[in-house]
Amino acid sequence: MKSVRRIWNRIVEFVIEKAIFLAGILSIVFVVLIFVFLLKEGLSLFKEYSPLAFLFGTKWYPISHPPSFGIVPLLLGSVVVTLGSIVIAVPLGVGAAIYVGEVAPVWLREILKATVEFLAAIPSIVLGFIGLVTLVPLVKQVFHLQTGLTAISGSIMLAFMAMPTIVSMMEDALRAVPSSYRYGAIALGATRWQTIWRVMLPAASSGMLAAVMLGIGRVIGETMAVMMITGNAAGIPTSLMQPVRTMTATIAAEMGEAVQGSDHYFSLFAIGIVLFIITFAINLTAAFFINRRSKA
Repeated sequence: MKSVRRIWNRIVEFVIEKAIFLAGILSIVFVVLIFVFLLKEGLSLFKEYSPLAFLFGTKWYPISHPPSFGIVPLLLGSVVVTLGSIVIAVPLGVGAAIYVGEVAPVWLREILKATVEFLAAIPSIVLGFIGLVTLVPLVKQVFHLQTGLTAISGSIMLAFMAMPTIVSMMEDALRAVPSSYRYGAIALGATRWQTIWRVMLPAASSGMLAAVMLGIGRVIGETMAVMMITGNAAGIPTSLMQPVRTMTATIAAEMGEAVQGSDHYFSLFAIGIVLFIITFAINLTAAFFINRRSKA
């Protein structure tokens, strides 16, 4: 009986291992197929349109005669909104992670962690609608603008959306630091703040940097929220108080209007290629820092 059970357990273990392996291989295959599809459609634009004009052009007029497909305004719009959100989210995320991981009592820590994870589950379109009816009028009133549909509105909302990812990963990075670091610093006479600032944060720095990188990936790939509250003006931004248009919002807004097989249609896939490369680079950088932390 024991031998039969042992054989059965080995069979089950073998099947589970192969299923996990197959799932990992399929995920890689799907990503490669997505990238190949983007290349197939996006590179078709450059049969008649210059790649340099696409990458460095300053005008996005896809339905004019002749059309212009310069993505610089869209790229700068994405960069401005992303940087603005990271400037807001990172300090707040670090402070929140320190409080949750090092200061809050155990009972409160569990409540706060659950709340943070719940915020991550709110659909982006819901947050975009909330921002449209509350944040946009507030920005317009506070900064005395003609419209609140600006880059600063998108930055604030995206910072709120990136916070759960940043806080959760930073808190995990702090908790992963060996307790001996904390107890050793306290034994040497360091205060709680000195222990956090000079021991815990440096020890968790790679994990915290990975959290920031993943937060950037979360922000730069966001679509519905930024499309609803950033104004969707495809111009080169000079400040956070101007309407902007991001690459993701451009794809979402124009894909339904583009004629299939036209240069406009192919240009949206070309934007997708640029986005894919950017997000892949960000995730690769985050993975590098995570692996660096695990080897340390």
